[in-house]
Amino acid sequence: MFTTKRWSTRLFTTCKSGMIMLLGAVLLFITLFPNTARAATSVYTISAFTNTSESNLYIYESYNATNYGLLKGPAYTPPANLIRDPSIMKHTDGLYYVVYTTNWSGNTIGIASSPDKVNWTFVRNITLSAPTTIAHTWAPEWFKDSNGSLSIIVSISPGNYENFKPYVITATNATLSSTTWSAATELAGIAPNYIDTFIVKTGSTYHAFTKNETTKYIEYATATSLTGPYTFKGTGDWAGWGSWVEGPALVQLDNGSWRIYFDGYSTQKYYYSDSADGFQTWSAKQELAGLTGLVRHMTVLKETGQPGDIRRLESYNVPGSYIRHYNYQARIDTNVSPAVDSQFRIVPGLADSSAVSFESINYPGYFLRHYNYDIVLVKNDGSATFKSDATFKRVNGLANSSWTSYASLNYPDRYLRHVNSVLRLEPMVTAIDKADATFRETVQ
Repeated sequence: MFTTKRWSTRLFTTCKSGMIMLLGAVLLFITLFPNTARAATSVYTISAFTNTSESNLYIYESYNATNYGLLKGPAYTPPANLIRDPSIMKHTDGLYYVVYTTNWSGNTIGIASSPDKVNWTFVRNITLSAPTTIAHTWAPEWFKDSNGSLSIIVSISPGNYENFKPYVITATNATLSSTTWSAATELAGIAPNYIDTFIVKTGSTYHAFTKNETTKYIEYATATSLTGPYTFKGTGDWAGWGSWVEGPALVQLDNGSWRIYFDGYSTQKYYYSDSADGFQTWSAKQELAGLTGLVRHMTVLKETGQPGDIRRLESYNVPGSYIRHYNYQARIDTNVSPAVDSQFRIVPGLADSSAVSFESINYPGYFLRHYNYDIVLVKNDGSATFKSDATFKRVNGLANSSWTSYASLNYPDRYLRHVNSVLRLEPMVTAIDKADATFRETVQ
């Protein structure tokens, strides 16, 4: 017993000493490298078809829900017919799924899956049954309820492209390749001639945003059950978005407010608007930068836990100047407009996770890399060369140790520095060189 107690005491003392040493090492690391990428950013993924193609899926990504870059397009073409109104979600099996309108007429909707949002495979078509004639089946939208059930909200017309109403079908199990689906159930309280119904749930309330096909406004109703009855809270131009808009899709932003995207199909514009008071009032609609005039009827998926801090990099010896991209060339500038051109997601290095890489916020998938010693913004091609050229080691600032300098991973004697405002990769010789190569990471 004495021996056991002595051994336990030694083990505890050893573990305690080890923990103290480990804590000390962590604190030392944080002190030496205070800007090490440590947080996580949300990523917003859009699935859409376009004004030029209703038979191809396009996938876009953003880190701020405003500036979207093309992840892949076309990303998927179904084995037959169309892929209109694609709705994206991530399932419990780890795969991404889109559900989509397969044709102008008929009683089917299609499903495709992907492990990475880039490579897509046809899964199946679902044939709907309902207590009414199904002539047209449009605009399917995924809906995950708080009890874990998975449903699809779909717009059904009995004929002649008129009198659409929202219905819901629910999966009987989680295996989407083989599950059966319930018969379509009408959402009570939403009269005929409503289409493109999108539902989100907050607390115990279901919020439906749906297009009135008579007036061409997106209207708003609530219920305490998914199938209703729904009561309209906002009709006509209640939110100030105007008419001839459709395809509403909502997502909750990191700040807790809600963003709605919608298709201004009559003018081929795409818009968004925000609400910070539980859908009661909305900001003025704004065109979706880069995608307005291009995409049609999209939905958006938000995922959290993407590694990387969104930061700006300020010059040490030209205060108020920040690294930015301009025509894909990296440089420093003051009063950067738009400011997003000087915001980067600092992620674990593409070629070495102990280093860092700089991903553009308004061009997701594009990174700063060196090319003939110039620093340029280029789309990641996945090659080993690209990953190495886009990876930099953080070190204490060469001109001020409380700031930061960045050494090239594959040219460790060269550092990021500005020369006549243009960013270059160069060796350090003089004090001016070192000052030009010193930066500070600041919050957005």
